[in-house]
Amino acid sequence: MTTEATTRRTPGAPCWVSLMVHDLAATEQFYGALFGWEFKPGPQHFGPYVRAYLQGREVAGIGELAPERQLRVAWTTYLASDDADAAAEQIRGCGGTVAVGPLDADDEAGRMAIASDPEGAVFGLWQGKEMVGAALVGVPGTPVWNELVTRGTDVAAFYRSVFGYETHLEPAAGDDYLTLHLKDRPVAGVHGAGDALPREPGPHWVTYFATADTDAAVRRVVELGGQEVRAARDTPYGRVAMVADPEGAEFALLQQNE
Repeated sequence: MTTEATTRRTPGAPCWVSLMVHDLAATEQFYGALFGWEFKPGPQHFGPYVRAYLQGREVAGIGELAPERQLRVAWTTYLASDDADAAAEQIRGCGGTVAVGPLDADDEAGRMAIASDPEGAVFGLWQGKEMVGAALVGVPGTPVWNELVTRGTDVAAFYRSVFGYETHLEPAAGDDYLTLHLKDRPVAGVHGAGDALPREPGPHWVTYFATADTDAAVRRVVELGGQEVRAARDTPYGRVAMVADPEGAEFALLQQNE
């Protein structure tokens, strides 16, 4: 069943995911073959940038880094905002950092910023105008969940202060796992990994993409030049695997329980 994204984004809800890479053409080939995405040009403020489409609807963005920018390649989760400038001030006031913006991403598309929480996990802000975010979610090849992996779930207090989330313990998901709720609906997770959190990348947001068959999708990732990071496993929410694209950007694959 096709899932349409809501046209009015609740502030704080993950609304978009974007990836900055070194080889845009090769990355388009990888994700096009894996998810069936097609690509059209997007805002070019920071260099070449495309929006990925599935079934004619926007699902993600991919941009190309300038050659001299040797940054770690990673998917970035964007959280919706009605006022990116006010949210940026709130982030600073609560101990976070705003590294980019707020600035207009395009004449009418929206206003964005790139920030990090007090533990260093990077996320984006998106104040949508003409482009409110992903227009299709929850079906194979689209974002289905976003999760903060960090040392401990205490950092959730920062997100509560900035975005007004309610937090719920989720014992079924692990010893230190919270879900972030808006209007009584879970919108994201916080996984406290403790000493198991790797030094690189450290605290970070993870994008989960829906798939009809996790094991087959992992095999396809490897065939296309990516790698399996964590083998597929069954969870209370479905079958999950962690993989990386050819440039090393990690993401999760989730085959949801029926």
